[in-house]
Amino acid sequence: MTDTAKTPPLALGTDVSVSLRKLVFIRWVAIGGQVAAVVFAGLIMAFPLPVWPVMAVIATSAALNAATSLSRHGAARLGDREASLYLGYDMIQLGLLLYLTGGLQNPFALLMLAPVTVAATILSLRSVIGLSALTVFAISLLAIFHLPLPWYEPTPEPSLVYVLGVWTALVLSTLFVAFYVWSVSEEARRLRDAFAATQLALAREQRVSALGGLAAAAAHQLGSPLATIAVIAKELVRDLPKSSPHAEDAALLLSQSERCRTILTDLAQHRESEGEPPQRLPFSALVEIAGETYRANADQRGIQVIQTNAAARGPNGEAVPEPIVTPSPEIMHGLGNLIQNATQFAVRETSITVSWSDDSAAIDIVDDGPGFPQQVLARIGEPYLSGRTFETESHMGLGIFIAQTLLERTGAHLTFVNVTEGGAQVVVEWRRGVLEGSETPPLAIEVEA
Repeated sequence: MTDTAKTPPLALGTDVSVSLRKLVFIRWVAIGGQVAAVVFAGLIMAFPLPVWPVMAVIATSAALNAATSLSRHGAARLGDREASLYLGYDMIQLGLLLYLTGGLQNPFALLMLAPVTVAATILSLRSVIGLSALTVFAISLLAIFHLPLPWYEPTPEPSLVYVLGVWTALVLSTLFVAFYVWSVSEEARRLRDAFAATQLALAREQRVSALGGLAAAAAHQLGSPLATIAVIAKELVRDLPKSSPHAEDAALLLSQSERCRTILTDLAQHRESEGEPPQRLPFSALVEIAGETYRANADQRGIQVIQTNAAARGPNGEAVPEPIVTPSPEIMHGLGNLIQNATQFAVRETSITVSWSDDSAAIDIVDDGPGFPQQVLARIGEPYLSGRTFETESHMGLGIFIAQTLLERTGAHLTFVNVTEGGAQVVVEWRRGVLEGSETPPLAIEVEA
């Protein structure tokens, strides 16, 4: 049992959206730093720099940046390919500056890591690999081809071992920084997307709940005018002779008004379960309603779903009264996800045990499927972590994450284990006062996009 999130997977490199304004700003900062370095080294320190070629390279970047700013709206966003080309040019421009000023002997050769680092935070893995390869190629060329390092007096060429050491350090730094930064940024992006999916699921449940109240309000408002229409229709049917050409129309009007009254009566009754304020239910009934849809799907596949209710005993042997709870969207959707997972991965049976005592209430969901893979059991509940497939359908690992996040918002504590005899077990436990609404949950998780 892992998850059943139906959110379509994000294709690699297709969900990248980079602010053009941010890239333009970063390039202006780089251009300003390059001009400052040239002025300081050439004028103040009096190094024999090839000033005009260097300034020509910097001016080209400035002109390109200005043209980009004027030709496209500042709020425009670049896709993965465009942003890759943008940063690739920055890397080539920096390589040209280093070629003119000593190659890898120049202390500023370390800045070759900058475009790759920026790319790793915002671009896809494919683009990061491409820019890393381009950076390594440029570093390799600079190790062999470059103009002499500007200095006060001619300096001897560094030894091959020194050049090889600098080349190795820069190449390894490029690869390490690129893939380490990308992996951290990718995890942050996945967590953001998972929280957005959680918020979407919660909002959908809240809209469904609100729709019940809206339907009930509409039924109430339409009741009076529809009753008037029904009365008039009855009078028309009674007063018109059967031979009248309008008798059939009057009978049809009466039958349709009766049909509308039946629909409104159903909506009014629906208000009792989904209107505002929501009806409080026994704890076991809430669990049964949360898994009702998935029980039907399990029956079609020949999976038996058994729910058992177990009340603790008081000091005199009497059964502890069952908690009466409000069916909040978080609980309904979270429990529904867990029950759906259990029924999908079960082989023959899924058991749901609902228990309560004076100070706690719990739900124990057990299936007889393959269980959680050991390599992911310790990290279960993280977004995009999935260890099993259901038939031919692979999952992204969002179902458990969404269920855990929503249930923990209500103060629940979740435990995931494998059963010795085979299968997976999920235990959801609340303090009774928190579940019934008389206490504040100990931890409220804010779900943000």
